Amino acid sequence: MYRLLSAVRLQAATPGGRAWGCGRRGAHQRAGLPPLGNGWVGGLGLGLGLGLGLALGVKLAGGLRGAAPAQPPAAPDPEAWPQAVPLLEQSLAPRSPQTPASPHSQCFARAIESSRDLLHRIKDEVGAPGIVVGVSVDGKEVWSEGLGYADVENRVPCKPETVMRIASISKSLTMVALAKLWEAGKLDLDVPVQHYVPEFPEKEYEGEKVSVTTRLLISHLSGIRHYEKDMKKVKEEKAYKALKMMKGTMASDQEKELKEKGSKSNEKNDFSKAKSEQDNESKCRKHGKKKNDFEQGELYLKEKFENSIESLKLFKNDPLFFKPGSQFLYSTFGYTLLAAIVERASGYKYLDYMQKIFHDLDMLTTVQEENEPVIYNRARFYVYNKKRRLINTPYVDNSYKWAGGGFLSTVGDLLKFGNAMLYGYQVGLFKNSNENLLPGYLKPETMVMIWTPVPNTEMSWDKEGKYAMAWGVVETKQTYGSCRKQRHYASHTGGAVGASSVLLVLPEELNTEVINNKVPPRGIIVSIICNMQSVGLNSTALKIALEFDKDRSE
Repeated sequence: MYRLLSAVRLQAATPGGRAWGCGRRGAHQRAGLPPLGNGWVGGLGLGLGLGLGLALGVKLAGGLRGAAPAQPPAAPDPEAWPQAVPLLEQSLAPRSPQTPASPHSQCFARAIESSRDLLHRIKDEVGAPGIVVGVSVDGKEVWSEGLGYADVENRVPCKPETVMRIASISKSLTMVALAKLWEAGKLDLDVPVQHYVPEFPEKEYEGEKVSVTTRLLISHLSGIRHYEKDMKKVKEEKAYKALKMMKGTMASDQEKELKEKGSKSNEKNDFSKAKSEQDNESKCRKHGKKKNDFEQGELYLKEKFENSIESLKLFKNDPLFFKPGSQFLYSTFGYTLLAAIVERASGYKYLDYMQKIFHDLDMLTTVQEENEPVIYNRARFYVYNKKRRLINTPYVDNSYKWAGGGFLSTVGDLLKFGNAMLYGYQVGLFKNSNENLLPGYLKPETMVMIWTPVPNTEMSWDKEGKYAMAWGVVETKQTYGSCRKQRHYASHTGGAVGASSVLLVLPEELNTEVINNKVPPRGIIVSIICNMQSVGLNSTALKIALEFDKDRSE
């Protein structure tokens, strides 16, 4: 009796107990009787259900009189509970959290599969712990997914809600604040910055008094330094790049010249000339080589600054590297000064003003990076050491560069931001056909100004483009028929300690004669964030955008 009751208790406690419940408990419920509670099973083993236990005991005792000796309880039959095994296997298998499939995403199944494969390749190639992607088509999010780990130590997988550093995409967010103030008439882009921030000293370049304006700061034409403090190294590096570019443009012309001349003596002269240029280039490269950003000490500052004015002390007394407006020099410190300008022009603290903008744009997970607050779904950030082992990045405080690279966000919030910018850019084209359209967050003429390439600038992540106003912009171009066509797009990449990012906007090529049945935004937005530094993501984002555009066209 005791052994049989023990076997019954064991069966109720194992996953196989589901078969028991499906038998007597299930039959009881199928008969239309009230459902049996948990006490029914407990009464069997512990005698808590006294009447039921006595009845069962009498019945079992009668059955035991002619029974053979009891055998040890058999192992539960897997066939009796087939659902348990798949559940266990699923919990142990690696997975890629993603948004539930929607009718929109089903239309892009091929693009999603192709893009997922591309991201796996990039992730494996660079050894990134985790990467998250989001894509929207015509204002609707159609795909977001996390690959790998947001936290390697605790095996926390990346998912669409994962929060990471967006680095220099913060510059594009700051541009919205500047544009809103400009639209409201509170900010003049072309007066000297001392009009708003007298704490920033007036500047001279080679003995000549010069003016730094908000417009020049936005497009990195102010001459204010980046992380490299050595002016000589910066100038020599730029000279090397200019020589390399000039050599590239002259190569085809020299080749044509050689073919036309066909003379050996001329070939020798040209060879000597080319060799001389190569030697000069080597010398220039040797002397001009400077440290990359991740070798600069200021990138790893741990000091907390209370406001933007206070953080100006890091660079405000340094000389300008170039005459303002003459050359492009990418500068995150320039955006620190822009944050101070936002504060003075708006009357609010920079972070308070930005939070108002994030609220308007429905970017509820976008915040400044601080160590103390609990930020749900925040990833950890990684780098490889000299032995190529994955390690945690050192602690850094980004309070000195909120405006230029200090925000955290998700791919979903970045998609919302991209769509808001695209809507403002396109809504003017649709106004005549649809008068009920709401205005954009920024006016169409403002967005056109922001996405218009600025002369004398560079777009380091795509040589085909130019820097505009806190965005890099590539314009439509096609040189030969039935050959490569360069699509118009705007993007900004980001690189921070332990993080890389990109936000890319590929507008639809609209025909103004056939837009009656369409509403903005029209185009593809791609956002990618990664918890590993020095990962170039712009070309990957462009490939993904073109994949979705292909499915969209079909």
